[in-house]
Amino acid sequence: MKKQASDMGRRQMLKALALGSVAGAVASVSAPVLAASPKATDEPSGNNYRETEHIRNYYASLSK
Repeated sequence: MKKQASDMGRRQMLKALALGSVAGAVASVSAPVLAASPKATDEPSGNNYRETEHIRNYYASLSK
């Protein structure tokens, strides 16, 4: 019985090592892709942003 318990620990360790190597491979492949993505700008763009009167008032209050 004791041998089974030690086999389970060894199996879990091997699974952890396999998953760790897969995670490392995914991270190394995805890092250059993420670095090449365009950076977000400070200015909102697109159809979702509308500068309304209360937004202009808020911007004006920041410069005081």
